[in-house]
Amino acid sequence: MSIHSPAPILADEPVVPTRTATKRTVLMCKPQYFTVVYRINPWMDPALPTDTSLAVAQWQTLYDTYVGLGYDVQLIEPVDGLPDMVYAANGGFVIDNQAYGAKFAHVERQPEGPAYMDWFGANGFDVRVPAQTNEGEGDFLLVGDVILAGTGFRSDSNSHAELSIIAGRPVITLRLINPSFYHLDTAVAVLDDTNIAYLPSAFDAPSLAILAERYPDAIIVTEEDASILGLNSYSDGYNVVIAARAKDFERQLRARGYNPIGVDLSELLLGGGGVKCCTLELRR
Repeated sequence: MSIHSPAPILADEPVVPTRTATKRTVLMCKPQYFTVVYRINPWMDPALPTDTSLAVAQWQTLYDTYVGLGYDVQLIEPVDGLPDMVYAANGGFVIDNQAYGAKFAHVERQPEGPAYMDWFGANGFDVRVPAQTNEGEGDFLLVGDVILAGTGFRSDSNSHAELSIIAGRPVITLRLINPSFYHLDTAVAVLDDTNIAYLPSAFDAPSLAILAERYPDAIIVTEEDASILGLNSYSDGYNVVIAARAKDFERQLRARGYNPIGVDLSELLLGGGGVKCCTLELRR
């Protein structure tokens, strides 16, 4: 009988961690009325034509991807006249069955807040009506037991304290300084309970110091990938749904043991949103 020893691991050979997927429950909104008729971020230009049917087809691919991954995908009915309602992440922040509603900065989107809170209430969530301006998971990202919170363009920093009381968790304020990355979920991707990816140039110096200290092993994305909202992605701890064109981010994710899945949402990018913008996590 022959005995085979395992192949030796070379000292300089990187060890790829084993990642574990966790089933997710998410809320989405079909872009039935998507178009760009106003400008509230640098991505939007009403002079450029938009194709609603293409936006719906691309969104459907994202929906089908989530279903294929075994997610429980809930849907909120789109409202005519609210073209940005497809960006469901902005509709609130849900944790421990509590739904902290959104209070939008721009008048064009303000009716979305009550629409989402009505859905939360009708679906058994404990709705917390916001006193402070915030745009939901656009600026609030849960990493383990800590909430990273963005400010500088949309969400008022006072909403961070409001959410901390509701969620019973520490909320860490990060200041965004580049108007192209006006929500935190365009500049940070949560990969699992301890790992993130981010774009350094989106933040002021104190915020960068916080990120470097808390996440020394974070993936640093390229400006090129960030410029197509490559960081606006959604992870279940193993599968990471990202912008299809974010090739270096894809490479880095694979090297860390994640399974990146590229989806083309180029039409919805015309409104300033990507994968994460279309995805609101529902945590019971």
